[in-house]
Amino acid sequence: MSASILVVDDERAIQDTLAWCLRNDGHGVRTAGSAEEAMAIMADQGFDLIISDIIMPGLSGVDLLRKAHVLQPQTLFVLITAFATVETAVEALREGASDYVVKPFKFDELRLRVRRLLEQRAVTQESALFRRAVESAVPDRSLLGESAAMHAVRTQVAKTGPAVSNVLITGESGTGKELVARAIHAASPRHGQAFVPINCGAIPEALLESQLFGHVKGAFTSAVQGSPGLFAAADRGTVFLDEIGEMPLHLQVKLLRAIEEKQVWPVGGTKPFRVDIRIIASTNRDLAKEVEAGRFRCDLFYRLNVVHIALPPLRERREDIPLLADHFTREFNLKLGRQVRGIDPGVVDALMAHPWKGNVRELEHVIESAMILSDGEVLTVVDLPSGFVGDPVPADESLRELNRRSEREHILAVLARTQFDKRKAARALGISLASLYRKLGERRISDPPLQD
Repeated sequence: MSASILVVDDERAIQDTLAWCLRNDGHGVRTAGSAEEAMAIMADQGFDLIISDIIMPGLSGVDLLRKAHVLQPQTLFVLITAFATVETAVEALREGASDYVVKPFKFDELRLRVRRLLEQRAVTQESALFRRAVESAVPDRSLLGESAAMHAVRTQVAKTGPAVSNVLITGESGTGKELVARAIHAASPRHGQAFVPINCGAIPEALLESQLFGHVKGAFTSAVQGSPGLFAAADRGTVFLDEIGEMPLHLQVKLLRAIEEKQVWPVGGTKPFRVDIRIIASTNRDLAKEVEAGRFRCDLFYRLNVVHIALPPLRERREDIPLLADHFTREFNLKLGRQVRGIDPGVVDALMAHPWKGNVRELEHVIESAMILSDGEVLTVVDLPSGFVGDPVPADESLRELNRRSEREHILAVLARTQFDKRKAARALGISLASLYRKLGERRISDPPLQD
């Protein structure tokens, strides 16, 4: 698999050695001695991958990363760092770097990482093309289920989509609230515009206001430039406020004002700007009780709760479990490169008897784990995760060790599903990329060996 690669390092010896190694692997390689020289080259040529040192005279490798994402947003980016700057490299992963290697490194290790990144991107691109083809043929695939409850949800989505009213979606974690929100957006006149999901519980409170409403340059210490915010990014589209019950009271006031006046005040700004957005909110809390307890504003609750869609937990629509299990099996056949033809009746019985406290998301993870562990063409009970059908837990195993083991198994399952793409895995796990790398070290999880 050949690729066009740009190597950026102020040490000529490293430039030449890396270029020689990568050219021997069949890649087209150009070199630059500084970030400024690299940008001049990028103005004339696109690259599949950039490999850059972090510490260089003038602009740093992290500066180059930021500029490369503007000039060539699809380009993969690997940073070379010394031990003293590993923390900087981890922060750069949050900004879109694909990977980093620590000096001194073995050139074979870097070649291995390059090969793995290029293969992962090829698989991702092929899967995306296939997924788009499937989704265009089956528009309602996200709301699977033949139960009366799911028929009712689909009817509500069909009626709600064309309207302009705000929507509140409630349900336990893992029931598919974002899928319903996306289906409403897809059924609306705004379907060609942006759908911007925001997890109100995942963004630190100190940053949430700026993320939502934007800020002007100098509004706070790190505001070296202005930002329009996510509401502005969703103009003429839909904003999905996930876990709205986590929003602090003082921001609820500002959100209410934005809904009523259709205007947004950036942090530090002296004048508002207009936005045309539809708001869909979701929560796993009882907002009426939150209002009674003084933790959620009554006026905002009624502004959001114009149309209410309640999603049933999976245990209340068990007749949908075989259909969902079959769907996830076919989906993971594509993602994992498997050819599982079906599910043993014993597995179906076990799935039907499970309490499903994690709802559809838990079912998805169980099928994913079973397909990773299975060697055959049919999933059997022995392929189900440890403890799923009552496997005994060692009496001397502490709760901490049990949790560590379960977490390790889940991280491995997500990594397998994302083809060991760390950024995608971190998003799926709901943690930062730095936290994922820390957990990989703590749980002694390493990338699988490449298959020739």
